[in-house]
Amino acid sequence: MTQNPSAPVHHAVPVSLGDRSYDVVIGSGLLARAGETIAPLLTRPFAPIVTDETVAGLHLETLTRALEAEGIRTVPIVLPAGEATKSFHHLEQLLGALMDAGVERTDMIIALGGGVIGDLAGFAAAILRRGVDFIQIPTTLLAQVDSSVGGKTAIDVPQGKNLVGAFHQPRLVLADTGALKTLSDRELRAGYAEVAKYGLIDDADFFAWLETNGPALLAGDEALRAEAVMHSVAAKARVVAADEREGGQRALLNLGHTFGHALETAAGYSGDLLHGEAVAAGMGIAFDVSVRMGLCPAEDATRAKAHLRACSLPAGLADLEQRNSLTIPDTDEIVRLMGQDKKVSQGRITFILARGIGKSFICKDADIAAIADVLSERQAA
Repeated sequence: MTQNPSAPVHHAVPVSLGDRSYDVVIGSGLLARAGETIAPLLTRPFAPIVTDETVAGLHLETLTRALEAEGIRTVPIVLPAGEATKSFHHLEQLLGALMDAGVERTDMIIALGGGVIGDLAGFAAAILRRGVDFIQIPTTLLAQVDSSVGGKTAIDVPQGKNLVGAFHQPRLVLADTGALKTLSDRELRAGYAEVAKYGLIDDADFFAWLETNGPALLAGDEALRAEAVMHSVAAKARVVAADEREGGQRALLNLGHTFGHALETAAGYSGDLLHGEAVAAGMGIAFDVSVRMGLCPAEDATRAKAHLRACSLPAGLADLEQRNSLTIPDTDEIVRLMGQDKKVSQGRITFILARGIGKSFICKDADIAAIADVLSERQAA
């Protein structure tokens, strides 16, 4: 990729997967320059853009102009915003629109938006004409640090979240950190949960950095945001390169997700509970369970949950129950929903637990009674 001296500073983090390797390019102003970055990847000057109604109003014109400046014809496909769009209904609608637009097997689809659009457009790309290429342009913090990297694509079904999907790596990820300025405070904080996750998994130093810098990051410090995105993406890229299809250590990236996905399913994938909020609550529960099982010092769990709450994120079921719009299911129902998790093997649920901050591990023999006790107590401490 060529750069001119006046171009904004940006950084490329490689995701090393042999002949399917790609870069995650991180920096401000990337949307306005996307045409010159994307053009060399196309077999013909055509690229449909999949986005949602909210993102279209904020960023579609900038991207379209950037592509058209390089002679690239675009067709925008605009879907409803929200987690409910990750459905068979909207997948069918999207596939039809892509075929009507004349997408060929050698073409490239652009996913412009947050995790919902990235997951849905990526899955459509994986199955359309038995697989076409796609580019991720994530516009939310959550998507930039997590869902746009690694090739997991999926839709939700009534039985659970992300249960129908495919591994399909993008050809490029353009993470324009300037787009984060357009996020609501709630969406930004929900995305921050996935940033905190990388510290809690295996990087205690990064978690300590977040304790110091997280408030300024959330308040709008662009340099800190870019640093957090780069650190998070580099951490995920290392894991994906070592374990692309989650046969082993990649499962650590699901810290908080087994609990969180169950809560999202119970909430009906509504705007009442954002993915990052569910993950934050799930991480707090995972630490509480780890303490209950004698695996983790209580002070580490207290510290982890205190940081989440300091960033206005829930750190357990008690925090969620304080929201009038949410009805939390009983313990038996949460356990049942966790039984639909993708990591279930031979009827046993795999949990990601912790021996301390930065010391998460894969647990295939978690004490279900301890988990039920923690869920029943709705711990707030």
